[in-house]
Amino acid sequence: MSAPLLEVRNLTKFFPVRAGVLLRKVGDVHAVDDVSLTLGRGETLGLVGESGCGKSTVGKTILNLLKPTGGKVLFEGRDLGTLSRSEWRVLRRDIQIIFQDPTESLNARHTVGQILEEPFVIHKLGTPEERNEWAGDLLERVGLPRSAVSRFPHEFSGGQRQRIGIARAIALKPKLIVCDEAVSALDVSVRAQIINLLLELQRDMELALLFIAHDLSVVRHVSNRVAVMYLGRIVEQAPSSEISEHACHPYTRALISAIPLPDPDRKRERIVLEGDVPSPVTPPTGCRFHTRCAHAVKVCEEKTPEWESVSERQQVACHRWRELRGEIGG
Repeated sequence: MSAPLLEVRNLTKFFPVRAGVLLRKVGDVHAVDDVSLTLGRGETLGLVGESGCGKSTVGKTILNLLKPTGGKVLFEGRDLGTLSRSEWRVLRRDIQIIFQDPTESLNARHTVGQILEEPFVIHKLGTPEERNEWAGDLLERVGLPRSAVSRFPHEFSGGQRQRIGIARAIALKPKLIVCDEAVSALDVSVRAQIINLLLELQRDMELALLFIAHDLSVVRHVSNRVAVMYLGRIVEQAPSSEISEHACHPYTRALISAIPLPDPDRKRERIVLEGDVPSPVTPPTGCRFHTRCAHAVKVCEEKTPEWESVSERQQVACHRWRELRGEIGG
């Protein structure tokens, strides 16, 4: 078996909480706590969970946009935490990101041509004429006319701006793209078009994608594997083709029950979670989901569940997954 393109080991990211006149540190926001993931070449890993669970922080920490508190991120075997600023600049050609809001991520003062030529300028690639030609090629590749190089981002719709963001991300032919809620802000019809574009580019360029979203139905559609995240921790990982029928964690089952069925005659029992998501400043002891889990017992409150293998390709962190599998017919 070949080595993974990306390997995340026990990644942790805490943000300090400060209060008082002197802004003394009084605690930490446990945004990401002991997260481990792997991603192969040309593979899509979906990272899904409720808003505020830490999934976007995982993506930004992998990219070194946020400095990790602990753990390691390995890319092609290299520890990214040991790289200098100049080494990171070279590595940026291989790792890119597509942000959720293209309006915020595209410089409103630059033309589309300037935005798309910037990666080539930074990495000293090509002549001005060649860069202009490459910018036109990128626009055509994402379904926009070459004439768009002279226009500004505000002249485009949300879906078109996201296409420009995608064009910028693929400019240097990266090996990995982090899609940070890349379709969440788009209309449903436009969302489908952007997803199809991403899948087409992935196939043609052999891209690896870390697809971050809160919609499990979308993640399941685009991903080879799915990792489910709750309050800073991964609770279950499984192939996307199996997650719906064989989910073991109660939180994963609740997410699946919320997915609308296309057939109105089919019924699915909705699992409604009680209470609010706990504060990441003072996360619950033991299993972090136990405060909202209908199946929690005393051990869930006292002991953090270890990772267990359900099958060769599925892992879960739950004390009661074997019993629940039998009770619910998983």
